[in-house]
Amino acid sequence: MASHSVKLYTAIYVALLGLAASKFIFFEFDQFFTYGQAFAGTMIAGAIKSVLIVAYFQHLRWENRSLTYLMLLALGLAMLLMAAATYSIS
Repeated sequence: MASHSVKLYTAIYVALLGLAASKFIFFEFDQFFTYGQAFAGTMIAGAIKSVLIVAYFQHLRWENRSLTYLMLLALGLAMLLMAAATYSIS
């Protein structure tokens, strides 16, 4: 933590706060956004939030690339497992 500045973590926190507020904006101002646009915007904001959290607060940004690729592989396999489970249910 000593090598990473408070300024960086504050900027990440503000970005996460803004992305969290975007969900409210997307769904409350329905005269500007359709439901599909609000849903897509919320999904994109959620993906960006998860990348920021994993990269900075779980320190994956400063790890070796092999560990990053391993985490991406695990995420991909988990998504395949969920897709297979969804297919078997229906």
